[in-house]
Amino acid sequence: MKKGERIRIYADENVDVAIVEGLKRRGVDIWSALDTGKLGLSDEEQLDCSLAEKAAIFTHDDDFLSMASESGTEHFGIIYVHQQHLSIGECIRRLKTIVETISPEEMHNHILFL
Repeated sequence: MKKGERIRIYADENVDVAIVEGLKRRGVDIWSALDTGKLGLSDEEQLDCSLAEKAAIFTHDDDFLSMASESGTEHFGIIYVHQQHLSIGECIRRLKTIVETISPEEMHNHILFL
């Protein structure tokens, strides 16, 4: 990974704002559908927003998994976690580690499960 080159993350509207805010405080380049006034967009439109910003999308919505695998839609990465699977703190820790260890190129068209 090139110095300074890190994954950017776009959190869809299903992600708890506490995760987004916790990551922002830790220096992660992350923003949410709420931050950008993109609430209520379809999953396809949310994915388009992340693609336009060259950001991985972080979601609890498994529709993104089928959308990416069935349609072959290009994306800058999908990071998925089931909503009740991990605590907010654990999501923050794992996402911070991903940002620090995986390059944007490695994340391109890749799906990660937390």
